[in-house]
Amino acid sequence: MATLAPVLDSLDSNFDTSLDRLFDLLRIQSISTDPSFSAECRKAAEWLVADLTAIGFEASVRDTPGHPMVVAHHDGPAGSPHVLFYGHYDVQPVDPLNLWDRDPFDPAIDTDETGVKVIRARGSSDDKGQIMTFVEACRAYKAAHDQLPCRISILFEGEEESGSPSLKPFLEEYKQELKADFALVCDTGMWDRETPAISTGLRGLVGEELTIHAANRDLHSGSYGGAAANPIRVLAKIFADMHDETGRVTIPGFYDGVEETPTEILKSWENLGETAESMLSPIGLSQPSGEQGRSVLELVWARPTAEFNGITGGYTGPGFKTVIPAQASSKVSFRLVHKQDPQKIREAFHAFVEERLPADCRAEWGKEHGGSPAIQLSYDAPFLSKAQAALSDEWPKPAVMIAMGGSIPIVGDFQTYLGMESLLVGFGLSDDRIHSPNEKYDVESFRKGQRSWARILDALAK
Repeated sequence: MATLAPVLDSLDSNFDTSLDRLFDLLRIQSISTDPSFSAECRKAAEWLVADLTAIGFEASVRDTPGHPMVVAHHDGPAGSPHVLFYGHYDVQPVDPLNLWDRDPFDPAIDTDETGVKVIRARGSSDDKGQIMTFVEACRAYKAAHDQLPCRISILFEGEEESGSPSLKPFLEEYKQELKADFALVCDTGMWDRETPAISTGLRGLVGEELTIHAANRDLHSGSYGGAAANPIRVLAKIFADMHDETGRVTIPGFYDGVEETPTEILKSWENLGETAESMLSPIGLSQPSGEQGRSVLELVWARPTAEFNGITGGYTGPGFKTVIPAQASSKVSFRLVHKQDPQKIREAFHAFVEERLPADCRAEWGKEHGGSPAIQLSYDAPFLSKAQAALSDEWPKPAVMIAMGGSIPIVGDFQTYLGMESLLVGFGLSDDRIHSPNEKYDVESFRKGQRSWARILDALAK
């Protein structure tokens, strides 16, 4: 603790200055999906390089076919672990602008409806505020001890909000330079304002576009109804067959590789107090629709799904048009867990559909989406327990191990290209309005996030 105390003191005494730096970064309009903001994306990358260089990192802007990457390295004591910290400096578009209470690129301290002080700006939570918690922890270590507690590399991406098209080729090209003992990813959140969280599982994703074709043109339902195949009916029957009465997916082999979550982990999730009522009532629902006999947190964190994301076919405009359509289309997604194989799931779904097609119908498969496996960290990994203890020392309540229903592709890419696991720690909150107007980041998230990373780095170095 003697090593850590002056670092925490430095963070506290320089907090206002750290806010100024964050506000400088937030003013840069680094919207990656809109080509008209390309210069702003480069400006953000250059700003980060200059800031990291001022701390003592060897930092540079690395060009890609899209927006640039920021890569930085700093040595640590002999024998210390080597970590790679990842975040992204690009942000979502701000539309619709009229729903913002202020200029989204003019950051300010605001007070929300509950009286909590927040940083209001686009990118404040996703992900500029998050990445700067780590940078400030490094800055404080250098100010207190003139060195970092371990060897640190940094990778800041500029295309996360636009699909990361340059990321995989970049990791492949620079894998020897970027490989570390493990990665630190700060693009996640806390359980609540007082309870920090470590994400140990991410569901994978497979997406499919399917069109069922029948007759060679739309048909009059009076002239052909009862005689001609209706692709909407065919599609609806296929989808109805995909779940049984208990909510389980019926595609053969779908559950291959799905493991049961350890009992002690399920009990820890129960202690979080989330119920079907607390999760579903705010969205106007009351009953879970997944596999029976499982809690809502287990359903969204540790069980696979098959969901229908859209169906179109026939006439859907104003009034009425009595047709039997020539085709019906749909979009289907599967969330994967544990050791499910994305390609096998895709092939099994294709076979399931083909086996149920009437003789006069055919299936057309559109562009494949997703294809990423689930990520499941070992619950007894040493760096998890060290990080959990460090976070618990900083926040009012002990850190909890959670999972995430969605996907963070970079975590899988780090496993695939760099052969390393990731520690997922973030300080965002569910009400941060990321991707929406009036995005915010709690001032306390920014302050205690800095202190948390200082504690985690100290624990990992030991």
